[in-house]
Amino acid sequence: MKPIHRRDFIGNSAMAGVATIIGLPLLSSFTELANTSEPVFVPAQLKTGFDQLPLGYAYTALEPNIDAQTMEIHYTKHASAYSKNAKEAAAAEGVDVSKPVEDVLAKISKYTPKMRNNAGGHFNHELFWRCMAPGGNTQPTGKLSDAINQSFGSLDKMKTQFSDAAKTRFGSGWAWLILTGDKKLAISSTPNQDNPLMDIAEVKGLPLLGLDVWEHAYYLKYQNRRAEYVENFWKVVNWNTVAERFESK
Repeated sequence: MKPIHRRDFIGNSAMAGVATIIGLPLLSSFTELANTSEPVFVPAQLKTGFDQLPLGYAYTALEPNIDAQTMEIHYTKHASAYSKNAKEAAAAEGVDVSKPVEDVLAKISKYTPKMRNNAGGHFNHELFWRCMAPGGNTQPTGKLSDAINQSFGSLDKMKTQFSDAAKTRFGSGWAWLILTGDKKLAISSTPNQDNPLMDIAEVKGLPLLGLDVWEHAYYLKYQNRRAEYVENFWKVVNWNTVAERFESK
């Protein structure tokens, strides 16, 4: 396993939150959305603290799609370090950690690269764990299902676009299903530990589903086969979490 800090600080000042948007016709207000400085509204019940929460299931629970050793190292080493380092940055930069990390992400351009990398990494992983469940849910239902069909044509088409965003993200980063400010579903990807809540994100929105495509998320089992990891992710997606976030707005 590579050291946890290997790429945390790559592109700290050079990256400007470049995102890849899939299916632009679905996002009629892309230009306005990309250029807005308005923070993304996050319902109070969805907000994230600075502390790492319990995983919620055993390290073995997602096998064979995600192996136990990867889960344990990912959670106890990588993700825990993001939480620890985010709190260190908060102490140094005068941030009240009793307030949600989303408050910092909305103004991340005002903070140091250490805060950007680690507050982003902490939020991303806290959501990632909740986006998965043992056995997953077979498919979305209700309002979420209707919105996916309306925005993408079908669940399969949405999965294809999301998977393409994950597979084609160069280097390390994330793929996202988001709800934009004008209540549209869209798919994007971000580099490193950036996310669509950040004021520097090219495509802004409330993350509903996120997939970690850093090598540490899959390399022990899949080596260079990122595409296989991405396809197997759909077998453990927790659509209940996605629906909860979608319906909260």
